[in-house]
Amino acid sequence: MSNIKNIAAKRRAQAGKGAARAVRREGRVPAVIYGGGQDPVSISLDYKETNRLIYAGHFLTTLFNIDVEGEVIRAIPRDYQLDRVRDTPMHVDFLRLGADTVIKVAVPVHVVGQEASPGLKAGGALNIVHHELEFMVAADKIPDFIEVDISKAKVGESVHLSSVKLPEGAKVVSHEKDVTLVTIAGTAATKGGDEA
Repeated sequence: MSNIKNIAAKRRAQAGKGAARAVRREGRVPAVIYGGGQDPVSISLDYKETNRLIYAGHFLTTLFNIDVEGEVIRAIPRDYQLDRVRDTPMHVDFLRLGADTVIKVAVPVHVVGQEASPGLKAGGALNIVHHELEFMVAADKIPDFIEVDISKAKVGESVHLSSVKLPEGAKVVSHEKDVTLVTIAGTAATKGGDEA
């Protein structure tokens, strides 16, 4: 499950493009916290820390306690914009979370057990059908990833969602109920080399 990270922020008195440019000139990233039945809060974040968090991975599935000059707001990033040329953070949108908030989130699929897979040892090829899945899940139970074990998968076999452990209460919303996640495809060599 995602750890809750802490990040400090400053309030922004003004919103809009001109104000955002001024914030960036100060070495900060403009951001907004919205949702939870409250008015949006315009903030700015430290540029270096924001850049590091985005490129560390799992940014959009990480919960944050945002310290806005003494007021702590629990939120999750819903979107961020990067500069099209430099790939540097330009803006972040956060969704405010209540105690029982259930949200839709995309979770990456991680495949493990490749070294032990009989299908791969026999020359089969790993085919990852879905690299991520969308779930409705409690904000405090967001997994960092969904683990798919192929250590027993043979050539021609597939691993479906029903064989994967999901967080309690999580519901898949992006696909049918028992979607295929990975397959071990055969090659000409594994099929006996009949094809010339």
